[in-house]
Amino acid sequence: MASLFLIPISLVFYMISNSFRPKANFILSIILLSAVGFLYASQFIYYQFFRTYYSLYSAVNANQVLGFWRDILHYIFQYSLWIFLLLLPVIAIVLRRKHISFKSMKIQYKGILVMAIFLIQATALSVIYISGREQHSAYDLYFQSHFPALSVEKLGVITTMRIDLQRQLFGFSTAAKEPDSDIPLPSEELADTERETSEEDDREDENKRPLNIMDINFDELIENETDPVVKNMHEYFSQVQPTAQNEYTGKYEGYNFILITAESFSPFAIHKEVTPTLYKMAHEGFRFTNFYTPLWEVSTSDGEYVACTSLIPKSGVWSFQESADNALPFAMGNQLKKLGYKTVAYHNHTYTYYRRDLSHPNMGYEYKGLGNGLDVQETWPESDLEMMQKTIPEYIDEKPFHAYYMTVSGHMQYSFTGNTIAYKNRHVVKDLPLSDQAKAYLATQVELDRALAYLLEQLEKAGIADRTLIAISSDHYPYGLDDQTMNELAGHQVEENFELYQNSFILYTSDMEPVTIDKPASSLDIIPTLSNLLGLKYDSRLLMGRDIFSDSPPLVIFRNKSFITEKGFYNAMTGEFTPSGGEDVDEEYIEQIKNMVERKFYYSVKILEKDYYRKVFGD
Repeated sequence: MASLFLIPISLVFYMISNSFRPKANFILSIILLSAVGFLYASQFIYYQFFRTYYSLYSAVNANQVLGFWRDILHYIFQYSLWIFLLLLPVIAIVLRRKHISFKSMKIQYKGILVMAIFLIQATALSVIYISGREQHSAYDLYFQSHFPALSVEKLGVITTMRIDLQRQLFGFSTAAKEPDSDIPLPSEELADTERETSEEDDREDENKRPLNIMDINFDELIENETDPVVKNMHEYFSQVQPTAQNEYTGKYEGYNFILITAESFSPFAIHKEVTPTLYKMAHEGFRFTNFYTPLWEVSTSDGEYVACTSLIPKSGVWSFQESADNALPFAMGNQLKKLGYKTVAYHNHTYTYYRRDLSHPNMGYEYKGLGNGLDVQETWPESDLEMMQKTIPEYIDEKPFHAYYMTVSGHMQYSFTGNTIAYKNRHVVKDLPLSDQAKAYLATQVELDRALAYLLEQLEKAGIADRTLIAISSDHYPYGLDDQTMNELAGHQVEENFELYQNSFILYTSDMEPVTIDKPASSLDIIPTLSNLLGLKYDSRLLMGRDIFSDSPPLVIFRNKSFITEKGFYNAMTGEFTPSGGEDVDEEYIEQIKNMVERKFYYSVKILEKDYYRKVFGD
């Protein structure tokens, strides 16, 4: 399929470089071959770095990626042979210029080529139409979905980027098509596929717990709405089954609250001797044994977006940056600021990176980063410990307070020569029976551990440790590790569709008894879970995640639309469902959950595109 689409593009380039005088044709050949070689080489390096391919939206913001020039140079050197091969055509044409004709093509040959281009392109499109329209098919990727990693595999790099350009120019939504309306809406799905219903389950029963909903008059919103997409959204959310309050509702109401998104944090970072504070917090707080941090397209920024908004990111753009002018009423900063909390946010790398200078104030924070009031030493990466030391005095005497941190010490590359933090902490890990890369990764997490130890110490000194809730999750798994290193740290070969994304979510207060939660959950569930714990008034229908402590059935969603429920694992790449209990699950159930997942992708995108929360709640 990819080859079919590549042939017409190649013929177009051939025609362009054979339409003028020989000297001009030679120059055009050099330019086109150089551009194609650079395009393939840059996508190759980007994939090694981020485990996906860049979109044109990201290319426009390439100056931010260049901030990782040391890592880019590392990969260029590591894969220099492949890059040389990608640039070999342009080198060959320069060296063999005298042996290649650059005469202009005769007009009749151009006509034949034009017909060939249209014929081959039509053939490629015909193959797409007749090869199926199921999820992740070539048809789906070409006309409906934006999934660069899979699109490149099935359609090729150039075709994927050409489609991306068309969508950027003509305003294509990466969730343009509403999911199948013939399949029951979520309220019915929950009733039919995930919940035993009876008279005792009636939500209106006075003995039942209240629902986590707000006073929203959807009927009035529907009646007054003229935008058909927004009207459809009102109808959808009015029918979503909300979650009920539970024994943990308001357990930490009025507590100070610290939320941390930890760079490349993973279960491998929790080591009894090397990272004792992380070990203590992970084992003496809430212990989530079945928690996942899926990797999204824009790695760290999308990981933050999911954890801070409970929305699925829109593919092809930087969702956090795109949300900077939107209403985000359920972001913790905005929720707690309304209650009189001092709300601050910090990032110990460049404050404008991923345009956090726009997104984080919009979440209700007074935001500081490197270059914007956070005076940490500029190293690569910067120190989480130093960030804590510089920032805690700014809020610890203000009660109640809420602080949000995006750390950076755990960032790749994991070596003792190109990573300041790994080099700083190498003495802590030098005697471990691990490879150098594995040791370097743990050494970066030592800095996070020390930052947390300092934080707990300061809370104890201030006498507020037992009134402060701390939540820690990762932005993504440590994809900077080689596969063999991941397997080494895990002690076995890591399964790549589900297990790779299994992670730790730490919820901790100093005086609590340990609690183990085996229910499947993900970073999408963080905001509703925290909102419930802190006793905040929120509407569970308007978020894509669910309160982990509620009786609502679990649903873990991955970027490729695979999912996990209480009944098993669905691999969207293979179309296979593996029951968790060994019992067969009927096809109707699988189709209903697939449609539910599609809806969550669709409505997450529409919330972003339509600034939906503002339409519901106003300014």
